[in-house]
Formats: sequence, structure tokens, C-alpha cells
Amino acid sequence: MDRNLIINTIRALSIDQVEKAKSGHPGMPLGASHIIYLLFDKFMKFNPADPKWFNRDRFVLSAGHASAMLYTTLYVMGYDITIEDLKAFRQLDSKTPGHPESFLTPGVEATTGPLGQGLANAVGMAIAEKYLRTLFEKKGHKIIDHRTFALVSDGDLMEGISSEAIQLAGHMCLDRLLVIWDNNGISIDGPTSLSWSEDVLKRFEASGWYVDSLEDGYDLDALEAKITKAISQQKPSFLAVKTKIGYMSPLEGKNSVHGAPLGPENAQKTKENLGWNLSPFEVPKELLEYREQKIKEGQRLQNLWQKELENLRQQSEEDYILLERMMAGEIPKDLFNDLPQFSEPMATRQANQKVLAYLSSKLEELIGGSADLSESTGVYIKSPEKVINFGVREHAMGAILNGIAYHGGLLPYGSTFLVFSDYMRTPIRLSAMSGLKVIYIFSHDSIALGEDGPTHQPIEHLWSLRLIPNLFVIRPADANEVAFAWQIAIERQDGPSAIILSRQKLPIIDRSKFPPADSILKGAYALIEDENPELIIFSTGSEVHLSIEVATKLKELGIRLKLINMACIELFLNQPKDYIERILSPGVKKRIAIELSQGTPWHKFVGMDGLIIGLESFGKSAPMGDVLKHFGFTKDEVFNSITSYLRR
Repeated sequence: MDRNLIINTIRALSIDQVEKAKSGHPGMPLGASHIIYLLFDKFMKFNPADPKWFNRDRFVLSAGHASAMLYTTLYVMGYDITIEDLKAFRQLDSKTPGHPESFLTPGVEATTGPLGQGLANAVGMAIAEKYLRTLFEKKGHKIIDHRTFALVSDGDLMEGISSEAIQLAGHMCLDRLLVIWDNNGISIDGPTSLSWSEDVLKRFEASGWYVDSLEDGYDLDALEAKITKAISQQKPSFLAVKTKIGYMSPLEGKNSVHGAPLGPENAQKTKENLGWNLSPFEVPKELLEYREQKIKEGQRLQNLWQKELENLRQQSEEDYILLERMMAGEIPKDLFNDLPQFSEPMATRQANQKVLAYLSSKLEELIGGSADLSESTGVYIKSPEKVINFGVREHAMGAILNGIAYHGGLLPYGSTFLVFSDYMRTPIRLSAMSGLKVIYIFSHDSIALGEDGPTHQPIEHLWSLRLIPNLFVIRPADANEVAFAWQIAIERQDGPSAIILSRQKLPIIDRSKFPPADSILKGAYALIEDENPELIIFSTGSEVHLSIEVATKLKELGIRLKLINMACIELFLNQPKDYIERILSPGVKKRIAIELSQGTPWHKFVGMDGLIIGLESFGKSAPMGDVLKHFGFTKDEVFNSITSYLRR
């Protein structure tokens, strides 16, 4: 089939989607459809009938605003997207939302939109491919073999995350990664020269990439040759392709074509310029034949790989079972039988290091690292092949972890101080939105870290994370609860988890007097539960120990109470209704929350008349004891606050 006819089909259907929706971004689909076509047609292996085939090549549209182009391409290539789906572009509950959503549309590999995220996701996918390829090659099997392609815009490359991601990709020599730049020189406000004058190619070259460019971006033969050369390199490759935004439209080269419909008149003129005379959403008969051809070709490629899998089974049943388990995202049934147990006081970050070492020895798929803080956050392990040294790149770390999770087969984790979770908020949010199994380790969880002062002392961060839908925020109260926090995160299949850890040593809760540590597997549980309580105290993490001390003193006064360890609020609220009501005891009117964080959201549990002992200001630089005393977090101060509250 004539390739220009296919390319113009992608352009025309993209225009039709935007015009029908009366919103969207026609500029990049007109300017770059030939690039995405060439990648899918000539270079990528995929099976439209099985979009999750494990050994497929991955394509990431980092410039997610060009989603109409991606949906049309997937339709053309035979994926389970129909003309009716294209007509429903940007409409409620359609397969074709305004920006790509990996969990919604067959063939969409990553949820992109916030610029720069997709580029870093692609780096994560390439890391996952290289790790798995190397793992099985060391075992003597060439079973993992695919590439990652990303199409990026000017805006993607302006975002700081792009620099973080390309530095790491070059350092790691990710040879199966190709990034193509749709270099049209136009952003929303006008020419990119308004705010951008760097030599982008030199930036990539300095980061260790193979770099090439094509001035006439519409010379398909030259573009094909450039891509062929780029993917033959032993390092990540970057190809700058000069294009025209709104190509062949009356608005070609203008910023006004970026993010608004062409309008009926300009849309018609554009189609005339393309030589396109079909009605909206009509496709040539030959296109349907092409779709069937791509479906058959995809099935053939997957069948060939299935034969390689069978050969793997013949060579090594053990390695075959391992790969099958990793691809399915399953965990060994006995993984949690021998979790580390602790009897001596220690910081929960220290316990984390011991738990992680155990889990890492059992799970080939568990890989990750820190933003240059592995000792401090408790994620240092003695298996360098399973460690990603992210460097001081929190933002890229978050998006790369997402890319590893999107790829599949691996269980990624990343760590930094809790206060620096701000730097990676966007990828955390996208992880939760996309239901990715990513584990975040955030240590130094409160003002108790002391001397580093308010720049490093988190205040609002616990609730900032808790406010993200579908994110489990787990704050264990002692070392033994850390092990079960990991169990929660690993057993979870539908989203990310953040494990929040202390810098300071914490006592070990005496489980002969209190419920077992695995009680946090329900998110929250009662540590102390008197009959007919007149008071409920909610607490988390290190403050649980303070609450136990205060509760003991209150009981000496004859006060009946219930002390709740709210280790993971989100998990708790997913429990059966009768368990939630039993723990919350709705009939008890006097309610108190004790936590070293901004406290206002605790009103959800204590009511507007409840007492919140929290923080309403930034911290102080001083030794831990002095800081806690300054903010009233001592046994006597908290006890006095509670007794005053009870006298009201």
C-alpha cells in the first residue's frame, strides 16, 4: 500500500477527531504523522491482537497532546480501536481521552501529558529491557530482545526532567533506546526562540548519546536511513527531525495550530492540500487490508517468540518458570514466611535495609535505588546488578520507576527523604493514576530528624501524599511493622505504595502486651482497646510510642480509651465496612489525633470538635530532643493537652 496514503490517513483522521470534539491539538499530528508511521511500519515489532505481548517494542508518545495521532496510528496498525472510538475523541468514558492513558487504550504504553514524563518513562522501559536481557543472557538465554522508541516535542526537551533522564540514560549506555525529536520550533506562546537557545544536540552528545539530525524531515527515505543507523549504535540514540507544525494546513508554522481545532474551512483546505477527498472518518478500502496485514504480521512475530519460549523451557525449566512468573507479575508463595524479625530498638530506615536485603535475595525482579541517598534511606544492598544509582535526580527517578513498571516483569523501588517527594510529585501522581506497582521509600519522616532544620523537615508531606488517589501511604511504628509494610506494597496489584520511615531509633513494641505486628496488614488496628472507651487516640509511626506512653498515664486516671495505629489510612478504608466501624467506634465522641505533620486533615477522623496534636508551622534546626520539646511533642505536654481537652 502506498505509504503516503497511510500517512495522510493518519493526518486526516487526526483532524477529524479534533474537529468533531471541538478541542485538541492538530499541529503535531499534521507535522509528525510520517514519523510515527515509519516507526510502526518499518522498525517496530508488535502484535495488535495482543498489545501486552512481552517481547514487543515499546513506543512512547511523550508529547501526549498529540494523542489524536497516536490513536489513529493504533487504529491503522490493527489495534482494538474503531472508527467509532475515534469519533468519541475526548468524550466521557471513551477509549480516546484528551491525553494518552495506558490503562484505558490498547497499545498506549504510558500515561503522558505532563511534558518530559514520557521521555523519562522511555528511559525506564529501556532500563527494564536491558536488565532482563542481561539477566537471562547470563543464564545462557537470548529470550529478551526489544527496543524502546520515544517521540518528543520541544516542550519535552525544555522541561528539566529531560536533562536528568538523558544524563542517566547515557551513563547507563541504554543501547536499545531511540528518541526522535519533532523539531518544529513552535510552542504555545510562539517560536521556541522566545525562551530557548541551547544546542540540544550537543546536550545529548555531552550526555553520551549517539546524535544525528535530518533537516528535510519529510524525506522518508532519508528518515528511514537515519533511523536504521541510529538503532545500530551501542549507546542510546537521539535523532532531531526538522518538521513543520500544522504541515500542509493554512496555519502551517503558526503557534495557533498547536492546541485548537483548525475550523471547518481550514480543515477542508488542509485535506485538499493533502489530496484527500474522503468524508470525515472515512478511510480508503486499501487501509482495511493494511490493518489485516499488520495483525497477521504481529501474530507471526509473537508465534516465533513463543517458539523461543518453548526452547527456553526445554533448556531450563527453572529459568522458564522464573520468566513466566516475572512476566505475570506473580510473587513466590512463600516470600513472606521468613520475614526478618527485630527485638532491639532501631530506626525504621535501618530495619528497611535488612528487610530489603532479604526480599532482594528472594526476588530477581526487585530492582531500584535512591537519589544518591542509599545509606541514609536504608536501601543499600550488596547486589550492584540490581541497584540503579539515580544520582541527585528525584524527578527523573520517579518517572523512570514508572517506565520500569509500564514495561513489566520487574518490581521497581526508589528512595529519598520524605521532604524531597515534592520533586517527584508528578510521576507519583501518574503512577497512582495508571495503577502502577511502584514502591517509594521515604525516610527522615518528621521534625525529629533534628539539626538539618526546616528545609529538610517534612510538615505537610504525609497528607500531601495521602491526598493522591490510589496511593497507599504506609507509616510503620516499629522495625517489625516495616517488614509487613513491604508485604502490603508487594502484594498490592493495582497501584503504588509509599513506605515512610524514621531517621531516629524507635522502640520495639512489646507484642506480648499488644497485637502482633502483622495487624497493619489491614491498614489500622487497635493497640489498646478498653471496654466502652470514652476516648479514641489516632496515631502513626514514631508518635505511636508517644501515644502509648500518654495512654498508659491516662489509664492510670481511670480513663477508658482506644489507641489506633493508623499505619495506612488508604488500606484501612478498603477494609470491610464492619471492620472499619469497629475500629472507628462512631459512638465515641472524644477523639484525638497525634502526628508530627500538618494536622488539619485529621478532622476526617476526629471531627471538628476533636483535638489534633500536630504541626502548623515549619520546623527548627536543633537536636531532636530540643525540637520535639519546642513543638510540644513530649509525654507531659501531650498529656496536659489531652486532659485539658477532656475537661471541656
